[in-house]
Amino acid sequence: MSDANSPQDWNTLAERVARHVENYLNGLEAVARGEGGRHTVPLLLLEVSQVILAGAQLGASADVILPDNWEPEVGEDPDLDSLRQGLAERLVLVDEYTEVFDPYKDDEPTPYRLSDDLVDVASDLVHGLRHYKQDRPLEALWWWQYSYFNHWGNHAGAALRALHAV
Repeated sequence: MSDANSPQDWNTLAERVARHVENYLNGLEAVARGEGGRHTVPLLLLEVSQVILAGAQLGASADVILPDNWEPEVGEDPDLDSLRQGLAERLVLVDEYTEVFDPYKDDEPTPYRLSDDLVDVASDLVHGLRHYKQDRPLEALWWWQYSYFNHWGNHAGAALRALHAV
């Protein structure tokens, strides 16, 4: 990008990330409904890998700064508990895993659930997608970038490692 802060560049990045987000969400929903069959883990591995690519693009971009330094309200985010439950049912044999979350500070493994990680990522992505669909690509990018560094990037990375280990 020649000028990483131009509105056109932000719009292009937002469109690219939104496509990854929608693909991830659609993939999770299909797997939660049981459409993955015996290919559930490979399909989830693919979905998580693709959304991590979007996160890497956000991480490599200039910091998104909102004009008034605040995020407009988009209302309550949807309840994703049924998605979490559907994934937990499909992943019953591999849902629980342990990981050392911060290898520099922690030395004890912590228990996690793959279904929780996948839905935590989805929750953050849905929030940004709601901004994007309200024709606010800058707010969407800000949210996706902020939450990537502070939340969903960690969960996506943990989910990727757990899925890859299966």
